[in-house]
Amino acid sequence: MAYHRSVQLIGIAIVGANGVIGDGAHQPFEIPEDWARFKRVTSGHPLIMGRRTHEAIARWLPHRTTIVVTTRPESVELPDGERARGMAVSGVDEAIDAALRLDRVVYVAGGGTIYRQAWDRLTNLDLTEVHATAPGTVFFPQIDPAQWLEVSREPHDGFDFVGYRRISS
Repeated sequence: MAYHRSVQLIGIAIVGANGVIGDGAHQPFEIPEDWARFKRVTSGHPLIMGRRTHEAIARWLPHRTTIVVTTRPESVELPDGERARGMAVSGVDEAIDAALRLDRVVYVAGGGTIYRQAWDRLTNLDLTEVHATAPGTVFFPQIDPAQWLEVSREPHDGFDFVGYRRISS
């Protein structure tokens, strides 16, 4: 689906050298610089994630609206404070549509099923590419160089912050 140029639907993830993003309950890497960057870039924007990713974070993230995708939206306990806002919906398309009503910059934060379901609608990727492999059963989708152009790379010790832009669908 093509979007107006000012809409950015960004997949954001920390990815092992073998493509692993988790084991279904936890992500394999805890890098303070990654978490600080995630907080900085997603603050003020809607954030879409699956129920298991939301439960792994174990709290509603402040300064953004988190949209949780689950087959049972009524089972998600919504935040009651002013610092964090949230909602639960039953599908990725519904989550994207709700997020785009809030902002023209939206982040998709996983897990694997959510990335795959949103993949064809993503306009950008914001990845922390870790130079180590990780055990796990949940993988980030393959980045096809015919569809994605690397537009930025910020090297660090053991990982890089890497940005991609979709060049075809």
